[in-house]
Amino acid sequence: MENNNKRIHSFTNDVMGDSDAVSLAEKIKNKEISAEEVVKASIARAEKVNPQLQAIVTKNFDAALEQAKKSSTGYFAGIPTYIKDLTNIEGIKTFYGSEALLTIPPSKQTDPIAKQIFDQGFIHMGNSSLPEFGLTCSTELIHQEDTRNPWQTDYSCGGSSGGAAALVAAGVVPIAHSADGGGSTRIPAACCGLVGLKASRGRLLASKMFQTQIIDIAIDGIISRSVRDTAHFYTEAEKYYKNPKLKPLGTVNQGLTKKLRIGFSNDSLKGLKGDGPTESVLLKTVKLLEDLGHEVQLVKIPIEEQFVDDFIYLWEMLAFLTKKLGWAMFGKHFDANKLTNVVNGLSKKYPKNIWRTPGFLHRLKKAYYDYDNMFKSLQIDIMLTPTLAHTTPIIGHLGADLDFEMMFKRMTNWACYTPYANASGGPAISLPMGNDPSTDLPIGMMFWANHGEDALLLELAYQLEEAQPWKKITN
Repeated sequence: MENNNKRIHSFTNDVMGDSDAVSLAEKIKNKEISAEEVVKASIARAEKVNPQLQAIVTKNFDAALEQAKKSSTGYFAGIPTYIKDLTNIEGIKTFYGSEALLTIPPSKQTDPIAKQIFDQGFIHMGNSSLPEFGLTCSTELIHQEDTRNPWQTDYSCGGSSGGAAALVAAGVVPIAHSADGGGSTRIPAACCGLVGLKASRGRLLASKMFQTQIIDIAIDGIISRSVRDTAHFYTEAEKYYKNPKLKPLGTVNQGLTKKLRIGFSNDSLKGLKGDGPTESVLLKTVKLLEDLGHEVQLVKIPIEEQFVDDFIYLWEMLAFLTKKLGWAMFGKHFDANKLTNVVNGLSKKYPKNIWRTPGFLHRLKKAYYDYDNMFKSLQIDIMLTPTLAHTTPIIGHLGADLDFEMMFKRMTNWACYTPYANASGGPAISLPMGNDPSTDLPIGMMFWANHGEDALLLELAYQLEEAQPWKKITN
């Protein structure tokens, strides 16, 4: 473990080393190491760094060790992982990041997405942290310690899949479950120097929570340190469930061999744009893409300004329904009196805008077709933007105890690029293409592709990773 200038990680000379999940799985399969040894190493790593990171909500260490002693099947047999704490696992309590559910009993069933993950052989080490109901993009809480960024522990790890990103970046596990309703996979991946793919809508099965969405916005996923871990995960997941409405992913194991037309922009909606360090990484990424032979051009993203307001109205509606109908969703153990400023603030705004509901739902559903038209009208294969509008903020900048209006404005100004892929259902991936020169915190760039073109994104990600390997937290 290193604690240099408030940087912390658990990489050490044990059986895990700095290997990714694919490498560890191969070693387990070849009996060079055992699953039990890997799980024990992962537990030791968690116990070293979690007191500082506060990324683990529920530990499942004893059961994980017992599972590791048994023979298992699946490509990732024996690989330890964490599940985001809004996905039900039989026998485990799911708190959804909220004090309103602290007395909830253990889940009686395992969600479909968790089954799809465990079918690949992953071992459940426990549940990772998130902000309340995943509604904000920094994993800062009221009832427990904030989850911190292992690159610099004074800073946010992003959210809402912040615990997953912190654990992967710190080396506790090579890969962890995430979920993305407005950037919640890509944002923490960008903050923590990781690979974060929000796949095409329907690529994976949905958790119980996401099966009841009024409009399909949030989807499950994973966060990893290597492109091949992400690619292999989705390849194996497709063997469990293949969506007939999507272009098959197949096996993606190498970089691009063709030239792409790529549009890029530093501008978002409502006059927002990437700050100085972020724009610098964007332009360096453009140069790298050109050096790799791609045709790159500056474009204006053809998204209506109305989209921002529509997405916020949806946010308000979800918070309102959570507050008013939480008892129906979670039973008698839901205590609305213990909800935070975030849920209360959003919920309070919705009644004033309830009359807008048919219109904003219609326009958000229409985003699927608008997204497709964007690629066709611009005549591009890929869109490139920053993942976030400015460098990673210090803990407290998006604190759950802040005045709601202040916090929400800060959040929407920061996470202004990511929500469109959720509304449209298109795939988008955040890659760690640079670092902030003042803090050394990672800066992510986001690549968008048209519906079903997840494989194209992964091939480009392979190419970029090979051309410019990500900076490691150990350096």
